This record gives sequence, C-alpha cells and structure tokens, in this order.
Amino acid sequence: MSAMQELRGLLRQRMVRFFALSGMLVWVAKVCVDYKYSVRDLDTWWHLKVGDWIVENLAVPHSGVFSLTAAGRPWVAYSWGYEVILSRAYHWFGLMGIGLLGTILTLVNAYAVFWSLRRLSGRFWEAWLLAACTLYTFLFILMPRPVFISILFYIVLLTALLESNRSGNVRRLYWLPVLFLVWANIHIQFIYGIFVLGLFVAAQFLPRLTDSFGITPTYLRAASVPAKPLAVLFAACLLATLISPYGYRLYLVVLSYSKAHYTYGMIIELQPLNFRFSNHFVQLLLTGGGFVAVGWRKKVDLFKFALLTFASVVGFRTMRDCWFLAITAAAFIADSPSPARGEDGEETWLERGAMLLTLAFFLFLFSRNFGFNERTLDRTVSTIFPVDAANFLRRNPLPGPLYNNLDWGGFLIWYMPQYPVAIDGRNDLYGDDLDRTFYEAQSALEYKDDPYLSKARCVLLEKKYPLSTVLKLDPRFNVVYEDPIAIVFARR
Repeated sequence: MSAMQELRGLLRQRMVRFFALSGMLVWVAKVCVDYKYSVRDLDTWWHLKVGDWIVENLAVPHSGVFSLTAAGRPWVAYSWGYEVILSRAYHWFGLMGIGLLGTILTLVNAYAVFWSLRRLSGRFWEAWLLAACTLYTFLFILMPRPVFISILFYIVLLTALLESNRSGNVRRLYWLPVLFLVWANIHIQFIYGIFVLGLFVAAQFLPRLTDSFGITPTYLRAASVPAKPLAVLFAACLLATLISPYGYRLYLVVLSYSKAHYTYGMIIELQPLNFRFSNHFVQLLLTGGGFVAVGWRKKVDLFKFALLTFASVVGFRTMRDCWFLAITAAAFIADSPSPARGEDGEETWLERGAMLLTLAFFLFLFSRNFGFNERTLDRTVSTIFPVDAANFLRRNPLPGPLYNNLDWGGFLIWYMPQYPVAIDGRNDLYGDDLDRTFYEAQSALEYKDDPYLSKARCVLLEKKYPLSTVLKLDPRFNVVYEDPIAIVFARR
C-alpha cells in the first residue's frame, strides 16, 4: 500500500475527523477565553443597559434614553431581544455571564459554518478546510454582538435556500417565517436575509418570465423551485418582520443608516478592506473561488451570481460585513458539484455529545489557565474603561452636564447612569452631524466652538485623545482626577 493510500485511509477514519473538528472548536474557545472579547467590546455596555431598562419598564424605548444631547430624538432599539438576553446573563451570572454568552455565540457560529459547508459539499475535509478559511476571515474581527445571531440565522437561511434550489422542494422553506419573526426582534441585519430571500424569489421568476416572452437564454440555469408558493412564502416572511414592538419603523432605521457617510470614514470596522492583514487576502481568495464555482458550470445560476456580486460589494466595502461575503462565497464553493464527490457520513449524536464534552473540558482548563473568571474579567474591564475615574466621580460628584469621548459613552451609560452621556456608540441615534462634532472636538479640532463642551461642567476623557492635552491648558477647566488611561476636568 502506498503512502498516499495510507493517508487517505487515515483521513477516512471517524476518529481522525472527530479530533480535527474538535480541534478547530477548541482553538476558537481558546481565543475567546484568552482575549475575553465579550467584555472588551465598546457596545456591550449600552446594550446591557438598554436590556436592563426594558426589563425594568416592561417596554421598549422609543427615544434616546441615557443621552443628554439626543434625549428627545426618536430611537429604535432594534436589538432589544438580544439586549434582554444580555441583561439576564449579567443579572444571573455577572461578568461571567457576559463572557460565557459571547463565547457560546462564537462557538455556535464556528460550528454552524462547518455544518453548512458539510451539508452542501457532502465531504468532511472539504468542509473543514473551507470552514477554517471562512472563520479566519471574520470570526475574530468582530466581537460578540447581536450581529453574531444574524450570522447564525444567515447561515441557516442560505443553507436552506441552496438545498431547496438543488432539490426543487419549496416545502423545505415553510418554516422561514418563524426564523424572520425571531430575527427581526434580535438584530437589524434581518434585512440581509429578506434581501437574499427576495433575490432567490426573483431568480425563480425571471427565467419563467423570459420564457413567456419566447426568450430562453441558453447560459442561464432554468428555475427549479415553484414560483407561486415561493412568492407567498416571501410575503409571509416580510409580514413576520413587522411583528415586533417597532413594526415598519425597523425599515426606517435601515433607511437612516443608508444616508450616513461620516461614520463610515471614521470608524475602522466600517471602512473598506485595506489588505494590510492576511485575513483580507484569504477573503479575496474565497471570493475568487466563489465566482469560479458559480461560473464553472455550463449554465449560470442567476441567484448565486447576483448574490455573490452583491455580497462582494458589501463585504469589501466594510470590514464589519466581511462575514456576509465569506460565508456566501464558501457556501457556493461547497455547493458546486464535483465528479469525484462522495457523501461522507455526518457525525452521530454520540460523536456530537463527545465533542461537546471535550469542548467543555477544554473550556474549563482554559478558564483556569487564562483567568477567565469574575475577578480577571473585572480587571480587564478596568484596564480598558474608566472604572477608577467613574468611581472617583461617585465619591466626589461634580455637577453636570457631562462631556465624554465617543468610545467610552456606552460604558458610562451602564456604569455611571447618574450622568447622561454626551455621545455614545449609537450612531443611528446621533447622526453624522453630531458624530462629526464630537470626533473633531476629541481630536482638538475646533473644540472651542463645540457647544456641548462649552456647556459641560464635568469632562471625562480618554487620555490618548488630543483634547485631553489641550484642555490642561484651557483656563476654563481644571484637572481634578488623572490615572493612566483617564482624566477628569471640572469647570473652574
């Protein structure tokens, strides 16, 4: 027996596959526990405070709560479902609840990517390699947020559509309205799902429409799914997204985001891929592979071509949405037929249970070795956010209004609620004009003309910003507290 045959025989062994998949998930768990992404995220804290507010008031907010400058503006808490879950996780388990929730969401997404590619390709190692490349492009670029649930739901949706497209069975999709009902109450990017489903419906209608006019493009694949029940299903999904406390106003949020410009130039994760990092090149390779897989067939699938083109525009336009492109391209590569394809048996429930136990065991070890506990998480928060400065203001309260930099606004909403913040990470609430005012001021540009700084009697800033330096020389303010990361000014 040759070495190649021995290698092939080894790779076919279920135990080897078990260790390969478990190893991938253990690696993801290790990174989550080591870097403690959940408590490092700037937006975690205002999400947590909004969740607390919803639980306390048994209602959802409709205006800019917790903000001084935008309190009267209309606002939609479009992630209210996630925020309630986050609130309860912290209420029951403290910072460990936040950390575990983020870790679980990350691991579920990692497995979901593999699960989807395995179902579509029918091959373990093809799915494993594609999943590794896909996860490398986006999984640790983002921190655990509501978008992680959007990623999970998109994976499920796209897998179902591709399987239905392959089989021609529309009944596989009858449960989608339930998915969209939940999705619309968890995160605003359900709009991606609605768009993709609408594109799928259009791709089934268009060939039939051209046929009715006697035009049959030979380069396009014929429609495979019955169009009328699919159209009814799309309408049902659209209606399901309206069953939320905000109804149609969710779509107005999408419209407002489409009009934003300034924040896309200032926030790093909203900027285009700059190809300074290796994951950007992996994403480029995945995208190229996706287009090759779509174009390799004798007849082009209109749905795949249109979706991959749209995903490319979105995924290369903003780093935050690179997941949308990577998952789409990988799914199309996995779904491309191969003459040598053989169906590998999926993991049994016993194997999945053993994998779960293995993952739990390593999570326990990692937690002990990397200090994933309440005390260390609290210390991590204190090194990133102005905990000591806020404690100083609790002991020595200064009169408001408060002026703060944008990055810390979300944390101050949660940790220092007695001071309504001047600005925070809810860009849809503040809009381009306010964001520009605060960005320019914290960079010490035109800060003397900032009306909010002029009215402030208490200023809490991150020391890295130029504004914290120039205010030391400003006769209007006096330094009352300073530590390695934060500085507090009081108006003289």
